[in-house]
Amino acid sequence: MDRNVNQSSHNKEHGQSLVEFAVMLTLLLIMVAGIVDAARALFTYLSMRDAAQEGALYASTRPTDTAGIEARVRNASNMLSNLGGEINVVVEPTVTGQLCMGATGGVSHGVRVTVNYPRYPLAMPLLGEIIGREDGTVPISASAIDTILTPACP
Repeated sequence: MDRNVNQSSHNKEHGQSLVEFAVMLTLLLIMVAGIVDAARALFTYLSMRDAAQEGALYASTRPTDTAGIEARVRNASNMLSNLGGEINVVVEPTVTGQLCMGATGGVSHGVRVTVNYPRYPLAMPLLGEIIGREDGTVPISASAIDTILTPACP
């Protein structure tokens, strides 16, 4: 009789271990998926930042060529060309309304190139719910500033 009682409690312990394993495996897989999503987002951000820097470099010599700056940004990375029309490129002066070389109040004129990706899709569907975005996307933005080298201010 004692032997049957021990065997019964032993089987229950195996069931308990299996439930604990299932719960922990689920949590572990959610964490791994979140890390993969974060790594993808970081890679996209770094590609956007590099493309913004390339656009700012081009804008330092041709600050009024908005179409050329945008083309330079889009062609700077295969990642951005794969995103297609989803990204927005914004070119703006950093000091005054003028896009020219010179200084105002001792501060050199510069140009800021900002690359926006307003709807970066998350691979893990639950992550959007956790961070409060029902559509499963997050905005990613990167910018770079460069000093205008030419043309000189009038």
